[in-house]
Amino acid sequence: MTATLEETGEEALQRPPAEVRHADELAALRAADDDPRPPGWQLSLRAARRFIVGDERAGVSRKFVGNVSLVERALVTLATNRGLMLVGEPGTAKSLLSELIAAAVSGSSALTVQGGAATTEDQIKYSWNYALLVSEGPSARSLVPAPMLRGMAEGRIVRFEEITRCPLEVQDCLLSLLSDRVITIPELDGSQGLVFARQGFNVIATANTRDRGVNEMSAALKRRFNFETVLPIADFDTELGLVEAEAAALLRQSGVEPPPRRDVLEVLVGTFRELRGTAAQGERMSTVMSTAEAVSVAHAVGVRAWFLRGEPGSAADVVACLAGTAAKDSPEDLARLRRFLAQEAPRRSGPQWQALHEARHLLAD
Repeated sequence: MTATLEETGEEALQRPPAEVRHADELAALRAADDDPRPPGWQLSLRAARRFIVGDERAGVSRKFVGNVSLVERALVTLATNRGLMLVGEPGTAKSLLSELIAAAVSGSSALTVQGGAATTEDQIKYSWNYALLVSEGPSARSLVPAPMLRGMAEGRIVRFEEITRCPLEVQDCLLSLLSDRVITIPELDGSQGLVFARQGFNVIATANTRDRGVNEMSAALKRRFNFETVLPIADFDTELGLVEAEAAALLRQSGVEPPPRRDVLEVLVGTFRELRGTAAQGERMSTVMSTAEAVSVAHAVGVRAWFLRGEPGSAADVVACLAGTAAKDSPEDLARLRRFLAQEAPRRSGPQWQALHEARHLLAD
């Protein structure tokens, strides 16, 4: 039997949804929200923006490090009943942003379709309990609603992750849904065969630029979305602060006592920025060296150092943990990383950069 959220407790979950992690902030914002709200929304646009980008005076933490105007445009799009498409490089927090918006607008981010080559229309709209279908025939009791049908019936935001990884015919099942705001169930008679969207329903889809050309969206489907591009973090200090905060939270969750060392994280974030070409002299990798990947490596560095040696992570741990990130797409990426450690790292000032260079032999083949 699967335990419920209340039974397991938030602390037992690896990653609680946004509405659970930030339940206190959402409740406080709803209680103090006197601004006009779009129909079906649980927060006004201004309160939803404060929830996502933070408000120190109101005690609301910043959850998305990005352009505030992007967040505002995204919220306005959803308020006009246009679908919202978030595109960008992998690891630029598109999914996080969609989750935060859904939690702010609907109070829940749980209605999610994960796109992929095996995704079917049944997983998007509805399917059937075949035991009941055989014994009773088509009925509301034998219907199994999928996220889109539930979102329309309940007036909530539905998240469609990695939509361009789905086959074209699966993507296009959204066309009539987004245009007419109705799902037709031919097997049911009368009013039961039509599910009309309630106020508050909309769709947030995400697609990463590395998947363009895999299953390019049809022009008809593109017309039903407003597109917003989520860019990588441009500022070093901002990215460093984000990696430090996220890595520290993951390490606490993993039972690691010491927080990550800031000087080691400076080397890690600097290396990532060089290797993805953000810095002026960077040698761009084909592998995505995103902020999310940097957080993952920082987490691995802390876990490796604490559980193997009982101490905080070092630059040598960074080298040991980098290979799994750098060698995903092309053998040339590992060679680029080796060149960076051998030639570029010793040119940087600071003891941790020197330690990174001296530990280059730890890079796995």
